[in-house]
Amino acid sequence: MKLEELSYPIYRKRKNNRSFYKINSVNQFDEIQSMGTKYIFYSFTISQYPEILMLMDMIAMTNDLYEEFDNNEWEVLKIKTGTL
Repeated sequence: MKLEELSYPIYRKRKNNRSFYKINSVNQFDEIQSMGTKYIFYSFTISQYPEILMLMDMIAMTNDLYEEFDNNEWEVLKIKTGTL
């Protein structure tokens, strides 16, 4: 799997529904974390090899940690963070 050949954005969430990801490119992703009733938005640019491996795990949904979700769900979460 070549990260450059994928169609972005790709949406993933942790199965515990506490972390949500929008993978924008081979080296950039956004995360929304759920902490009780608060939602916090983060944006990451990655360049280190361990970070790239983490991104590949998210995309491939390895270790039974991640699952897919869609843009509509992401937009609802983004409203909850107050970043829209």
